[in-house]
Amino acid sequence: MPFAENLIAFTLAATLLTLTPGIDTALVLRTAAVEGRRQAFRAALGINAGCLLWGAAVAFGLGALLAVSEFGYNLLKYCGAAYLAWLGLNMLLRPRNSLAPAQAGGQPGANWFLRGLLGNVLNPKVGIFYLSFLPQFIPQGQPLIAWTFGLVGIHVALSLVWAALLIGATQPLGRWLRREAVIRWMDRSTGLIFLLFAARLALSRR
Repeated sequence: MPFAENLIAFTLAATLLTLTPGIDTALVLRTAAVEGRRQAFRAALGINAGCLLWGAAVAFGLGALLAVSEFGYNLLKYCGAAYLAWLGLNMLLRPRNSLAPAQAGGQPGANWFLRGLLGNVLNPKVGIFYLSFLPQFIPQGQPLIAWTFGLVGIHVALSLVWAALLIGATQPLGRWLRREAVIRWMDRSTGLIFLLFAARLALSRR
């Protein structure tokens, strides 16, 4: 496949991947609605920093190691599932009533960049996906590391644009989304989604 066609094909595939609802979309939407735009952007930056770390891991061989190591894959998988379950249970059992700073994210000083980062880094399926998906779009004879980072960079750029659109879409509804009942509902709903994703990750196979 020629150089330009490779990039176009990957961009289309990555766009579909980005638009597919998942844990990242749920985290950005919930954070934008309940925590505000700034925290949502921090979560989105953390998510995409996780993508860059997985891109580096795949480029330098860790992704290949996870693909063949059952123990390494399962260890990371269960750590990721436990982390998602912890986040989900906190939101489900301790939903907030307001956006007072002391309650942000259910804890004082919640770090949404770190939450987005860990949610991605502790999900080995991201690494396995990159490992199986990216090579299809790297032309034969081209430098593997440079192309891997380039393709991951395209995916990250698309993800940031999509996150900005999601965050922007919540702003016109901001007044309604900041009602006490809506905040509790958003926390509990997102917590339930996180628990479902945790179970799905824990039970998944490569």
